[in-house]
Amino acid sequence: MSKSEAILLATYNGYRYLAEQLESIYLQKYSNWFVIASDDGSSDGTMLILKEYQQCWPQGKLTIIQGPAQGFCQNFLSMACDSEIKADYYAFCDQDDVWMPDKLSVAIENISGNQDEFEYVYCGRTIYVDKNLKKIGCSPLFSFPRTFRNALVQSIAGGNTMVFNQKVKDLLQKTGVVDHPSHDWWVYQLVTGVGGIVFYDPVPQVLYRQHKNSLIGSNNSFLTRPKRLIMLIQGRFKEWSDKNILELSKLNLFLTHGSRESLHLFTVMRNARLKDRFRLIEVAGLYRQTWTGTISLCLAALINKI
Repeated sequence: MSKSEAILLATYNGYRYLAEQLESIYLQKYSNWFVIASDDGSSDGTMLILKEYQQCWPQGKLTIIQGPAQGFCQNFLSMACDSEIKADYYAFCDQDDVWMPDKLSVAIENISGNQDEFEYVYCGRTIYVDKNLKKIGCSPLFSFPRTFRNALVQSIAGGNTMVFNQKVKDLLQKTGVVDHPSHDWWVYQLVTGVGGIVFYDPVPQVLYRQHKNSLIGSNNSFLTRPKRLIMLIQGRFKEWSDKNILELSKLNLFLTHGSRESLHLFTVMRNARLKDRFRLIEVAGLYRQTWTGTISLCLAALINKI
């Protein structure tokens, strides 16, 4: 029998698009999956849709639980850290996307082809679509190594593309639910920080819907870049870095020696004088995946908003 896949679906007032996502899950070529839907207190018809599909699908395919009502990051992490949720592999799932039919089979084939003795995450590009699923572009194609030195200053893939093994689940259970800007960025930092592997698929398997209610922190959409620049200038990235450092500093026992060194240098750099910041970025080996990302990193250092 094929290994089981737990799909961790976080919902909140997702009535408009939720049915399309559930349909795309049901049509997956990889069939040994089940959905845990954690609802954060929806006031629209979200629960009605979930219960309808729960009744229509085979028993055990969809379980509905109550979320922590503390935002999308804590909702996802509450499931990832729940020891009662058990499977061989785990996938984060947004309520308003559409999965390509091969999404799970491609991810699981990739993961199962590697040893399960270390933490392993599959993630990748997405196809940007409008509210009617018309293609409007693709997420950036990242080619630089996926390392902790990159993860400290950039989240490369949306959680809606992530599938991970039991080793990652065990690690998340040990660290628990944290106060972090985004669950996908946290997983990227955590897995690379302990020496695990993050595989980035250049072939998109998710239709990532762009609409006015999309979460700006969930991916690197070209539609959000101007907003991200404003957020950087206003100090939002600096606030995120504060949270990252706080949570990662609690995990010294988990991090590799190299990761601890990078985290220390990153912390020192943020408090250094202007003339020392750029030198310390180089010493720490910090980098982003694109030239625009590199420019924004330098800008953040220049104005001390890193």
